[in-house]
Amino acid sequence: MVQLGIRSVCLKASISSKSEAIQKVGDLLTESGNIEADYVESMMRREQQANTYLGNGIAIPHGQPQDRDLIHKTGIAVVQIPAGVEWNPGETVHLVVGIAAKSDEHLQILTNLTHVLDDEAAVQQLTHTDDPEAIIERLTQGAPTGADRNGKSAALAAQEVDQAVDVTIEGGAGLHARPATVFAEIAKSFEAEVQVRHGDRIANGKSLMSLLQLGVEPGSTIRILTRGRDADQALQALQTAVEDGLEEEEEAAAESAVEVPELGLETAAIAGIAAAPGMAIAPLHHYERGQLVYSDTAEHPDREAQRLREAVETAKADLTELYQTVKQRSGADKAAIFQAHREFLDDPALLEAAIAKLPPNRSAPAVWQEEIEERANSLAALSDPLLAGRAADVRDVGQRVLKLLADRVEAGAALPDHPVILIADDLTPSDTASFDPDKIQGFCTAKGGATSHTAIMARSLNIPAMVGAGDAVLDLSNGGQALLDGDRGALYPEPSETDLETARQAQQERRALQDMEWNTRYQPALTKDGHRIEVVANIGAPAEAEQAVNAGGEGVGLLRTEFLFLNRTAPPSEEEQFAAYTQMTQALNGLPLIIRTLDIGGDKAVPYLNLPKEDNPFLGVRGVRLCFEQPELFETQLRAILRAAATGYVRIMFPMIATLEDIRRAKDRVAAVRADLNAPPVEIGMMVEVPSAVFLAAEFAQEVDFFSVGTNDLTQYLLAIDRGHPVLAKQADALHPAVLRAIQQTVQAAQAHDKWVGVCGGMAGDPLGAILLAGLGVHELSMTIPNIPAVKAKLRSQSLKRLQKLAQKALKCRTAAEVRQL
Repeated sequence: MVQLGIRSVCLKASISSKSEAIQKVGDLLTESGNIEADYVESMMRREQQANTYLGNGIAIPHGQPQDRDLIHKTGIAVVQIPAGVEWNPGETVHLVVGIAAKSDEHLQILTNLTHVLDDEAAVQQLTHTDDPEAIIERLTQGAPTGADRNGKSAALAAQEVDQAVDVTIEGGAGLHARPATVFAEIAKSFEAEVQVRHGDRIANGKSLMSLLQLGVEPGSTIRILTRGRDADQALQALQTAVEDGLEEEEEAAAESAVEVPELGLETAAIAGIAAAPGMAIAPLHHYERGQLVYSDTAEHPDREAQRLREAVETAKADLTELYQTVKQRSGADKAAIFQAHREFLDDPALLEAAIAKLPPNRSAPAVWQEEIEERANSLAALSDPLLAGRAADVRDVGQRVLKLLADRVEAGAALPDHPVILIADDLTPSDTASFDPDKIQGFCTAKGGATSHTAIMARSLNIPAMVGAGDAVLDLSNGGQALLDGDRGALYPEPSETDLETARQAQQERRALQDMEWNTRYQPALTKDGHRIEVVANIGAPAEAEQAVNAGGEGVGLLRTEFLFLNRTAPPSEEEQFAAYTQMTQALNGLPLIIRTLDIGGDKAVPYLNLPKEDNPFLGVRGVRLCFEQPELFETQLRAILRAAATGYVRIMFPMIATLEDIRRAKDRVAAVRADLNAPPVEIGMMVEVPSAVFLAAEFAQEVDFFSVGTNDLTQYLLAIDRGHPVLAKQADALHPAVLRAIQQTVQAAQAHDKWVGVCGGMAGDPLGAILLAGLGVHELSMTIPNIPAVKAKLRSQSLKRLQKLAQKALKCRTAAEVRQL
């Protein structure tokens, strides 16, 4: 353990320059016998190469690695400068912590500094204390509470570390929001303390914000350090995750789906950065957010602290809902940013730092905004532009909470009800996710980059966009006609008629290619040799039934009824459910609607169900098992469904059926409720998502009218891989031969009893998966709405005979990779 003695602490120093401060701390190290005097010059040279300012008034000057032979023994020294000294422009230092390190023995000091860094009150106390022991205690023993965000000591001195490994962050983006989120989630799944060292900085491996502040660029090496009961397992899991890429997917910048020729326009363009492909022609409209109004002061700190805690919890719930919404609309990869946003708020260090600023009379919104800005500024200062761009995400999260704390929101200008190109200083991912692509034809921002999450959201919504255009765009007039070229990052204000005609022609050519699938979406999915596959939609809200039909869906193959039961304090009434189901039957106008009964378990927070915490909720009381445990809840839903069946073509489907007793019991409940209501009979089906349902498919086929294979869960249970696992999820491939053979066995059993099989998992919406499923004899494919036109077009381009041959080859493969190679 590194010792810090009173002789190595200088209080109330009067220092006029950075070099004088480094010299002073170097003299203390020399006098304590830690270094040769020449090492001070090495500290000066190091400062010219790298900024040792940590933030919040703290700097850690140290020498160059090649000069370690000038160090006699590892040690530190501290110089307190109450008046402060300018370290770099805009950076004032009050505590200079000089470090002479022969190895990693100084690690705990750096760890403790990361705690002090986010604690303004602690920095103020150390800056003005008259007691050197106060500095010694804080830097050698950590935070007064001795606890980090997980309630454990975060200090991992080198001699106390159980395990450590060096790994390289590959990929093109470094340790930015998505991979850092994955890293933190894995770390939090272990009891062991986890830290990450990058250069001279150390981060709490379970804190997303702390990891981002490391500024890890692509190709950089980090050291992962663990300590605790399961340190070995934690280190192995984290090392594997990093080597596998931390679920990082290459997010292309604004690449066009088609070759776009040069337009050759004569109008002068405002140049920016291409963010999302496409071309928009519409009037300009300046985007104005509502102004948040709040008082800076408040009389009761405890009450303000409670307000802040409640606002953070509400914002976290909102982000969970937004994640699910965007995931269904645009896919999990595009929705991942909102998972990262929630991770920001899940860091107690952020909340605790804000609460610490409340006494004696500051308000919750004031301290929250201050803390958010400090953290955003620390990210914005990073040299890597991708990591610096995450400052916008931090501010986005901050605004979400601030809206809940504000006394009132003075509304900004409402968005027009006609198509426009938005102009803004900058936009947040939350802003962009809320846009209606029919109204927002494109957008241009003064700030931002092509790798920002705002740009990613624009690409997922197919909204042409450019960013980083500079302040000149903010001077453009509202209502003026403009042309936005998202492929090249150019905005043409007031284009000439000739240029407009050229652009419109280019738009037409592009749309002709992109709309080919869309224009044939209502054509049935008939293979070239006349075999028809039904293509239907997975939906999770009443309004989506109409959207499914408009996209070419031939019905609904899976209605997730969970939307009626989540994010509320009491279960939905029979009337509320009946109204929702009826809205959908009316929108479908005779097309089939398969309603899956409630499918939740202990993994979801539903307060009114009083579900006990389960060690493995995916093998616990979920799906139909929960319905059996809550018969009143089950009966209410069945009554609403059977009443709705009188208004349209409704089928009932039960999830998590594992035994014949399960399906018989569920059918008995339907029969009882139907008799009580004197309702018409309905077709009854079951999900095939557990192995027992596959092996007993012949028996189940005698009990039900149809099967619907949930490939996501079936893959999970067959391969024994949690499909949400941060390390293993990529191995849960529905194209694995084991999954394909399970589907084939299910289809064969169904055909033997003249029953049909659908697939409602993600595999059905993948054109490659769809053609294999058709070749296996699947009758119906149910998918997310945007995938419907492409899948139908793909099936129409093939013959069933060819697909059957392809499926047979796939069944003989040994790995998912071999299947994909077909």
